[in-house]
Amino acid sequence: MTEPADERPLRLLVVDDHEVVRQGLVAMLDRRSGFEVVAQAGSMAEAIAQSTRFEPDVVIMDVRLPDGSGIEACREIRAARPETRVVMLTSYPDEEAVLSAIIAGAAGYLLKQIRGRDLVSAIESVGRGDSLLDPAVTEKVLARVRAAANGGARDELADLTAQERRILLLVAEGKTNKEIAGEIFLSDKTVKNYVSSILSKLNLQRRTQAAAFVARHRLGDPPAGS
Repeated sequence: MTEPADERPLRLLVVDDHEVVRQGLVAMLDRRSGFEVVAQAGSMAEAIAQSTRFEPDVVIMDVRLPDGSGIEACREIRAARPETRVVMLTSYPDEEAVLSAIIAGAAGYLLKQIRGRDLVSAIESVGRGDSLLDPAVTEKVLARVRAAANGGARDELADLTAQERRILLLVAEGKTNKEIAGEIFLSDKTVKNYVSSILSKLNLQRRTQAAAFVARHRLGDPPAGS
């Protein structure tokens, strides 16, 4: 006999490309009486395939995956099965990604710094049909919404830190991550993360678009009168 929907455990799909992180989440969530981890995935393609196969109630999804975006995976999963709820779980409090995730149909956007018991509570809330945002990103998103409502223009460059602006100029010059890392004394992986953050903040898809952006905003020009 089938259990009533409010008595059976929530069926979960955990998606993260870092195996240690993914296995840690699976171990923590699967031991909860109200949860059942039915599948896991390490890429966008696997996430979509596993969701189709197992029809989870809630997907816990990393935003950045090796073969694409967790946000795009969310969009496809929700289009195929609207009753599946998706919680984005990421290290980056990026308001652009939050808005994209909401548009894609995500029910929540949480940071990986969240404590275990708070993550459990969040997943339970989403399973009940609630939507939620991490407090660290809520204010940024509300500011964006208020600015749009007031007709205010968004200054894309204001979102970039000084280090990000410096890296943007180097990317626009056509330098590779390795070349940039050697010039500013960072690891290749750190530079890669910076570049991904920069492109996301500026709503750019490819590194080649950075040169056009820099030229359009005259970022490399000396100050007037110098």
